[in-house]
Amino acid sequence: MTPGFVFKLRPTGPWRIGPYDGDRRKADLVYHSDALYSAVTGAMLEFGLLDAWLDATARASDGSAVRFSSCFPWIGKTKLVSPPKHIWPALPTPKMRWKGARYIPLALVADLLAAKTPDESRWVVDGPGGCLLPAGSPSNPFRLDVRSSAAVDRLGAGVAGHSAACVEFSANAGLWGAVAFAGRDAADAWSGPVKGAIRLLADSGFGGGRSRGWGRSESPEFRDGFLPGLILRPSETSPEPPAEAIVEPQPGSVSEENSPHEPAQDFSTQENVSRAETVHWLLSLFTPGAADEVDWRRGSYTVVTRAGRVESRVRSGDEKKLLNMVEEGSVLVAREPLLGAAVDVAPGGFPHPVYRFGCALSIPVPRQVA
Repeated sequence: MTPGFVFKLRPTGPWRIGPYDGDRRKADLVYHSDALYSAVTGAMLEFGLLDAWLDATARASDGSAVRFSSCFPWIGKTKLVSPPKHIWPALPTPKMRWKGARYIPLALVADLLAAKTPDESRWVVDGPGGCLLPAGSPSNPFRLDVRSSAAVDRLGAGVAGHSAACVEFSANAGLWGAVAFAGRDAADAWSGPVKGAIRLLADSGFGGGRSRGWGRSESPEFRDGFLPGLILRPSETSPEPPAEAIVEPQPGSVSEENSPHEPAQDFSTQENVSRAETVHWLLSLFTPGAADEVDWRRGSYTVVTRAGRVESRVRSGDEKKLLNMVEEGSVLVAREPLLGAAVDVAPGGFPHPVYRFGCALSIPVPRQVA
């Protein structure tokens, strides 16, 4: 069993999460795991723990001691997630366009892994957010808005207007994520500092627009336990999935910073996988390492390009090198647990490495074949 915890963030104002195409007039609903790792790393610098943190994560030769999922939406008691691509969208039904949902409830994932067909009368798709919600839930849990502002010099001679999209959350909605540790010793060493980093970021802000007060949250809520039970478990109203649908996870997970430019490419293939085979469902972005033996001819996955700008006390604003990563919700076929790699994406001549950490937080799940 993998020790870890789940956390919930209740935003107190807008959040700026850059979309994959980098358009400032768009925003994403998911705060990606590479951005979360980068933010936590900045907090570790404030704590005086940077070197020890990098040694345990980005520079660890035997795999990261700490792994992060991306932060997905939640509303009310419903946690949403990027569904496993090999079982979603569900087969068409007369009244429901399932493929319109980008994020679905965790309880429904358990039902799908148990080969249950979703009851269309129980669900509704929130159009603007692409979220599948229980019927009767409040509509529009998230709203995308474009905020305009202007920079004016002290003499009033120059005015530079600009605008940026942001996510506005309803009163009972926010983001949730998971953290996994390589073992009990790693949990004892890093659970406290990581929770402290998340608390600090809730006060100072995640994502873009922090100087405007964006990205802040109420005090985070934490729940300790073991993965995957903290994430993939049956709901109170759903029958328990078969034992093979909940397999203890193996090592994998972490990532760094934000803001890609190229559109996603879909390399999904869903045939030629044995019924008994176990595959790995990604809850984070992933960059394969030298030890990862992924069968790229199979599985169901999407590759995205990540970019962004360096934020450093030495020098900030330089563009990072582009890096292709496998997207959340992808399902990969591999003989061994996914590990991933930390890639130095610092621009040429930069005075220190800038790591984009692509180790995966993944959950082994059974391959369902109709």
